[in-house]
Amino acid sequence: MAPVTSCFSDLPDPRGSNARHKLDEVLFIALCAVLCGAEDCSDMALFGQSKEPFLRRFLTLPHGIPSHDTFSRIFRHLDPDAFHDHFLTFMSRFAEQVEGVVAVDGKTLRRSYDRAASQSPLHLVSLWAADQRLVLGQRAVDEKSNEITAVPELLKLLSLSGVTVTADAMHCQRALSQQITEQGGHYALAVKDNQRALFDDVQFMMETAGAGETHVDSGHGRVESRQATVITDIDWLQCAHQWPGLKAVGRITRRRELADKVSEDVAYYLLSDVVSPERLVEVTRQHWGIENRLHWVLDVTMQEDQSRNRRGHGPENLALLRRLALNVAKLEPSKGSMKGKRKQAGWNDDYLLSLIRQFAQLR
Repeated sequence: MAPVTSCFSDLPDPRGSNARHKLDEVLFIALCAVLCGAEDCSDMALFGQSKEPFLRRFLTLPHGIPSHDTFSRIFRHLDPDAFHDHFLTFMSRFAEQVEGVVAVDGKTLRRSYDRAASQSPLHLVSLWAADQRLVLGQRAVDEKSNEITAVPELLKLLSLSGVTVTADAMHCQRALSQQITEQGGHYALAVKDNQRALFDDVQFMMETAGAGETHVDSGHGRVESRQATVITDIDWLQCAHQWPGLKAVGRITRRRELADKVSEDVAYYLLSDVVSPERLVEVTRQHWGIENRLHWVLDVTMQEDQSRNRRGHGPENLALLRRLALNVAKLEPSKGSMKGKRKQAGWNDDYLLSLIRQFAQLR
């Protein structure tokens, strides 16, 4: 097994030359702490103190366990771009081999706002490999609208051959569609009235189409049906709009029954691949996995939305550390929820060791 800290060994240290604790060892302790349930820098210091004999099996720790101030100071000043570059190095072999659906979506860390410094909450945009359930990259943006410029930069880091990129209506942009097709991928982009003329024409086309196929799901006291339609005869639409790579348009009508309440909504999609209605339902459901399997886990299991780290680069770096921990736990082959894996790592040194070995193999 490669040295467990090698993935962090060449990160630029934001501290002076008289720093007492090695940067790679501090980051390794922080990662292990998050894997075992730590939520903040105080937890990281407590974890280190509790697990010092275990940690000394891998680390030198010439000055013992860092304090919570040391953890906080490092994450506050660590260059987030350099940290993200290392994250991409960890995930590079998975990014090159990703298949299926890659979902694009943003998330705001509600408690990261700094009222005293007039700093808005941190907003992150992430790429999520729906089939592998892995985070492939993230970018911090000043505002939600800035996702439009961040996403193309993230997608450049992936091999999109055999991949379908899904995104909400904000990313229904010609430039992004062109980039995805040029990189060998396909797209399924929601279209709304931010593209008014295009949306009206797609909606008109769908009004003349048949009802489509219906898929029904039930559970937890609710019944959901999805009626999907795909149209491939789009010559006149392309003549009017010249949308890059467009091969079909789709519509999904969702009907949800819960107790005595019934709700219905209709969504329209631009497709660069001719797919069946059944496949369109599958792709759009996989897109929302980024909410159910990533954002929900980060907020409920890792308490990300309650994190009050606000200063400097701390919120962004800690957010990336959580995603790295999530990937490491997901790649560990045993079955179980993220909550269960983190508890097991905290209680069982052998299981934590298996996660450490998984992390060391990412290099």
